[in-house]
Amino acid sequence: MTEAATQADPAHDFIAKTVAEYPVVLFMKGVPEQPQCGFSATVVSILNQVDVDYVAVNVLQDPGLRDGIKSFSNWPTIPQLYVKGEFVGGCDILKEMYAAGELKTFLDEQGLLPAA
Repeated sequence: MTEAATQADPAHDFIAKTVAEYPVVLFMKGVPEQPQCGFSATVVSILNQVDVDYVAVNVLQDPGLRDGIKSFSNWPTIPQLYVKGEFVGGCDILKEMYAAGELKTFLDEQGLLPAA
């Protein structure tokens, strides 16, 4: 094992702590009120339409975090959505889930949507 492999990765530690602490976490470029890319804006719009509470993390504030989220999930693009600590997907997956009605069902099954 190399010395680098034995050292903790601060970005991975932050990501793991954040997804463990909050039920729904969106790692995005920008903030929900001002997304910095179209893909992030699309996912924010979807999450707002399904009326789920979520925490957003702006990966543009820290280059280590921006790279770290990609290696943490083994997913090459941002935004990334986590639900109850599990990686759900990026923009294309969330668009498909939303269009098929699967996202709302999934979040409801997780107990994360307000009662009707």
